[in-house]
Amino acid sequence: MACRTGCCCSSIGTLNEDNARFLMLALLIIIYLLCGAAVFSALEHPKEKLAKERWALRIEQFTHKYNLSQDDLKNFLRNYEEANVAGIRVDATRPRWDFAGAFYFVGTVVSTIGFGMTTPVTIAGKIFLIFYGLIGCAATILFFNLFLERVITVIAFVLKSCHERRERRKAGPPQNCRRPSTDSRQRRTDSLAGWKPSVYCVMLILGVAAIVVSCCASAMYSAAEGWEYLDALYFCFVAFSTIGFGDMVSNQREIYKAQAAYRVGNFLFILTGVCCIYSLFNVISIVIKQVLNWLLRRLETPCRCPGRGNRHSRRNVVVPGHMRTRRDNSIETDGVNDSEADGRRMSGEMISMKDFLAANKVNLAIMQKQLSEMANGHPRPLGSSSRHNEFSGGVGALGIMNNRLAETSVD
Repeated sequence: MACRTGCCCSSIGTLNEDNARFLMLALLIIIYLLCGAAVFSALEHPKEKLAKERWALRIEQFTHKYNLSQDDLKNFLRNYEEANVAGIRVDATRPRWDFAGAFYFVGTVVSTIGFGMTTPVTIAGKIFLIFYGLIGCAATILFFNLFLERVITVIAFVLKSCHERRERRKAGPPQNCRRPSTDSRQRRTDSLAGWKPSVYCVMLILGVAAIVVSCCASAMYSAAEGWEYLDALYFCFVAFSTIGFGDMVSNQREIYKAQAAYRVGNFLFILTGVCCIYSLFNVISIVIKQVLNWLLRRLETPCRCPGRGNRHSRRNVVVPGHMRTRRDNSIETDGVNDSEADGRRMSGEMISMKDFLAANKVNLAIMQKQLSEMANGHPRPLGSSSRHNEFSGGVGALGIMNNRLAETSVD
């Protein structure tokens, strides 16, 4: 019985923190989707049923009034739906596939907004879209990541400058109007060298920026498109977050007042809004990851099986951070502590299959780490600290924000 329990704890212990965090996030997303589906179903389903009943009543009244069969009328409506897909509307709209309309379309493609108001109908256009979107979407994601990197750098520089000014005010003016000594200046510089802004301050600044951009864009859309202000805010969030339902689309009329200025403003607002919301989403993901780490620390329990001893020094075991020893092997370290295996090889003893698989696993992890550093262009110097946190080794936006904020720093 004790052996069975020990094997169970050993199998549970092989689950590392990254996999545990991934599974917990997947479970929370599923629960979040179920809750959202329940809320939207309760809010929108009665309106949908009422709209269907009204539409059926209108069809019946129309067929009786003009002595038409419902089948003929439905066939005509299906033909109109096909024309609607091609861009034909009852009211006059701007051309969809002139140069300006095509530029608007490719902008929604590479930004992954995809309103759906304009879609290619030819086979050649659909094939070209596949290859065009493959390169364009990848380049745009890279642009968003580079924008995020620069936004984080600028915000960190401004916040650090404000922090330095506050520290100078706290220190007060120098006594007897003497210039501060070199030692005092050096101590002040050393105390500020490792200071980094909090993710919550960055999130607040990006949130305020996104709100300001959305409010200004909503005022423009409300005046130009004739929408209600709340509807314009709704459109801004749907467009800037690249959801792109397509129920409301800007710049679709044939004629606008100050048309050239409106088109330029529409392009700039969508570009700025998408960049701000993308940056805000990635900073919020840091907060979500902190919540997941907190949940893991609350859920993790040490293995207390009889006769198993202390198993906390095993690699990739979900254990509290203060209980980990310095002998942990991590993919963040530049060396591998395999002195025991080296001793066996030097003594001529045959290596076991377990040690062989473990050594290959560690070598594979080191190779993956080196490839990631080469891809990012920021290889870590040898002899650096092997400490890491839950944000180390991130990719994409998480890799960009690693060690740039206080919560993602190992210092």
